[in-house]
Amino acid sequence: MLKEPDKKAWVPGPAGLARIRARADTLYLSHGRTVMATGREGTIEPGSQHGLIVYETRLIKTLRYFIDDEPPTPNVLSNVEQHSFLAYYIIAAPGVSTGDPDQGSGMVPPESRQPLELRVSRFAGDGLHEDIDLTNYATDSTRFTLSIEIEHDCSDIADLSREIDIDRRVDVGFSRAPRFIGNRATFEIELEPHESWHVCIDFAPWIDGLRMRPCHRCRTFGITNDRQLMFLDDAAKIETRESGTLAPVVESALEQAKYDLVALRLYDLDASERAWTIAAGLPLYLAIYGRDTLTASWQAAILGTEIMVGTLDVLPKYQGMRVDDWRDEQPGRMIHEVHTGPMSMLDMNPRGRSYGSTTTSSLYAFMVAELWHWSGDAELIQPFIDPALRALQWLDRERLQNGLYTYQTRSIDGVKHQAWKDSPDAIVYDDSSPVEPPIATCEEQGFVHVAKIHFAEVLWALGRHDEAKQMFRETMELKQRFNEAFWMEDLGFFALAIDSQGKQVRSITSNPGHCISTAIAADEYVPRVVDRIFQDDLFSGWGIRTLSSKHPSYNPYSYHLGSIWPVEHGTFALGLMRWGFHHRVQQIARAQFEAAALFDFYRLPELFGGHPRDEDHPFPAMYPNANSPQAWSASSTFCLLQAMLGLYPYAPLNMLIVDPHLPDWLPEITIRDLRVGRAKVSIRFHGTSWDVLEKEGTLHVVQQPLPWSLTATWPERVVDLLRSLVK
Repeated sequence: MLKEPDKKAWVPGPAGLARIRARADTLYLSHGRTVMATGREGTIEPGSQHGLIVYETRLIKTLRYFIDDEPPTPNVLSNVEQHSFLAYYIIAAPGVSTGDPDQGSGMVPPESRQPLELRVSRFAGDGLHEDIDLTNYATDSTRFTLSIEIEHDCSDIADLSREIDIDRRVDVGFSRAPRFIGNRATFEIELEPHESWHVCIDFAPWIDGLRMRPCHRCRTFGITNDRQLMFLDDAAKIETRESGTLAPVVESALEQAKYDLVALRLYDLDASERAWTIAAGLPLYLAIYGRDTLTASWQAAILGTEIMVGTLDVLPKYQGMRVDDWRDEQPGRMIHEVHTGPMSMLDMNPRGRSYGSTTTSSLYAFMVAELWHWSGDAELIQPFIDPALRALQWLDRERLQNGLYTYQTRSIDGVKHQAWKDSPDAIVYDDSSPVEPPIATCEEQGFVHVAKIHFAEVLWALGRHDEAKQMFRETMELKQRFNEAFWMEDLGFFALAIDSQGKQVRSITSNPGHCISTAIAADEYVPRVVDRIFQDDLFSGWGIRTLSSKHPSYNPYSYHLGSIWPVEHGTFALGLMRWGFHHRVQQIARAQFEAAALFDFYRLPELFGGHPRDEDHPFPAMYPNANSPQAWSASSTFCLLQAMLGLYPYAPLNMLIVDPHLPDWLPEITIRDLRVGRAKVSIRFHGTSWDVLEKEGTLHVVQQPLPWSLTATWPERVVDLLRSLVK
């Protein structure tokens, strides 16, 4: 009989984080008689039990890399297959200034601002083939010495303490001739920005008089051995209904995201059991971040309104009341950060109550409208109307210059860039020179536009018609000014920003994606912007880069100059759904869920590297200080799902609009206990169809493309409506 588990024993939940790894201090790759065993940093350190092992004989006992005698920092290291391995390392590019230390909340490390990348690719089999690639992602040239320390051995794996006198050794050959200094092979290297350098190393064993030749060459990350492939092809196949789909990944990523959001709950700020707010992320952002918290709240609204209500309740308690330039505070301005660390509490920095973001003030009003759409409860949103109006009035009074919304700190310790991308070097001209505030970025115009157009609807519903009409007129005027100022006809794209001289900042970035999502882009420009976003220099295969890989400042390890932020993709997906670009929704969602499959627990981090998805880069690297879990990365996964389902609530009319376009890799999915207003519904979606499984309360589920779709036809709308009526 099976023994029942102890009732007190811990049982893993749906998103339990327990993972067990044998020999946790060692990374292995192997093929046949060859084993490469390294430490967790991908090196063979002197005196360790690791090494290159062939026929149970350790032939290499030290293998390390140095840049000007300094070991580079391990970034991401992993097997690709059992025989193959890839490691990314970075170090601040020698001789290149990294600028002043970043004192902001991101604490951007110097090695990610001006990085020199060392990429080590290994392929085991009849010895070892190793590719060494160096790429200069700094903005200036760099000169340095690469040293590869190699120490030979001949010992039995049963006793590594002594060498054995036997005819076994390994020849080490280089595709470039090094200079040897002791047991180090050295190369003098000079690299211009974005220039790369490559050397191959073959470790060819001699075993009992027979010379072996490594059976893999460069870039053979996949399985190529004919006998392995023969067995895998002939072997019995085990399948489930979800085989060949991403359904298990999608379900796991969504479930983990839900658990991550509740894990980030700041219990001391609960408004009630069912109204609470969250920290932005771990380990650096265990605090209120106005825009992060608002974004995560509305993106995760499909789960319920609890986080929205709690966040809308807590932020007005910190809303600006006076002029305090050190904190960038002005009356009506919404908070950016509320930190509780000793330095903040002792006013050694302004981050105990910092107002260094323009985004929070527009997003607050937008989320009041989102809560209205999901709840339809005028009494619930009433306390948040005046704080939202004060925030919008602050934007109009303090930040509206020449018809556009700008930012500029007044604080000696303030955040230089106060839009969505807030790192010190985030906003650059197309020649990579920095842009100095005041600056009007394209996405901030969009955030104000969508906030006002949705909030005008709320004001109208509350009977405040004159205010609603005035606010709606303001959005139409802003939209016209925006398209005139930002559109770049020759590039078919929107400018990143307008500088203090009224000139376009013509860098190609992810920011215009928000202009699609916020509906500020003119209809005729939308298809061209969408096509441009998915070109290879922006779309890496894992996601949309924050900066084009063709830009001179492109840096895949940066905070905002070529990295990939999952939070943007949720918003982009909803925008693409809004305009009817369903194949692009599927493309962006697939990329993000396939990226999630690479990470522990299917948990998308704050951001990750912008490397291309190609034969040299089977997985991306990481921004070194990325948070995980990160609230708005978790929430973005729910937007991806919402966009594929074409799901849009309108609780004031007891209505839920659906327009599913599920891809082959996610043929079916069910949402249970979805709350819209006072109703609750469970729906199974499959392909472009859906079925209501259960429903409580009054709710009309209607299939319709959104009114703004550029692809839906009137016959399609009529057919969808008739189908909805007979369900």
